[in-house]
Amino acid sequence: MPLGDAPWPHQAHSLRVDAGGLHWLVQRMGRRGAPQLLLLHGTGASSHSWRGLLPLLARHFDTLALDLPGHGRTATPSPRGLSLPGMAASLGELLRQLPFAPALIVGHSAGAAIAVQLVLAGHAAPRAIISLNGALLPLHGLAGRVFSPMAKLLALNPLVPRLFAWRAAEPRVLQRLIDGTGSRLDAEGLALYGRLVADPAHAAGALGMMAQWDLAPLAARLPTLGVPLHLVVGEEDRTLPPAQAEQVRACAPQTTLTRLPGLGHLAHEEAPGRLSALIVGFARQAGVLRAEPGPH
Repeated sequence: MPLGDAPWPHQAHSLRVDAGGLHWLVQRMGRRGAPQLLLLHGTGASSHSWRGLLPLLARHFDTLALDLPGHGRTATPSPRGLSLPGMAASLGELLRQLPFAPALIVGHSAGAAIAVQLVLAGHAAPRAIISLNGALLPLHGLAGRVFSPMAKLLALNPLVPRLFAWRAAEPRVLQRLIDGTGSRLDAEGLALYGRLVADPAHAAGALGMMAQWDLAPLAARLPTLGVPLHLVVGEEDRTLPPAQAEQVRACAPQTTLTRLPGLGHLAHEEAPGRLSALIVGFARQAGVLRAEPGPH
């Protein structure tokens, strides 16, 4: 079933914006004039994944969350527009249209790759990027050789998204999908993902994104990234190997690594308070926020 206009977290802060040839859903919260912070969700999610973190960050930042192209309530572009460079270019147009110049970008999973691509392509110039269980390197081995061609094949069949949406909406199937991330969500979180994956348009957008995704060019350019990159990794992540962060740290300059025991791939949904404190700390370190006064 389509998402339509059903109630959604922080709906009062939602806006519709036309930019880059797309009709976007964005959510903006916080004081205008405060340092600007951009939140980018991962493949198959939407702005709802920041529901707990957004109001906490809005205490410190002018915060912008959005549904990526083909996800949630943002329109689906051409296949090329679902590629990493295509998404970054469209997002750059959106930021210019608003206008919004983030001093800090937080990206979850594939959203971290989009954050890096935004900077490398000159669409944004933040003081730092925070990668939450970021998908920044290509898959290796059999998975790398099979995943993208299979996604491309499935994306060509218009019946596949409807079949996926029908199947994934079943409570047991949905629970297995979430369990596969290594995270534990509350009832509200599960219900929101249930509504999201039941929408064939969203399923088609996520599948199309996976079919167009190629991280090899991005990985090759990581050594040229000119801003600090803070890697935050849930040690229980079953979606991406936590060890991948060590590989990123070895090839990207100005990189830090923070491990989160007991949290999985959706760590920001499991423990928003913990993640908010980390992000505020990184912002102070980058000079985006004032440092806390020391003891007298």
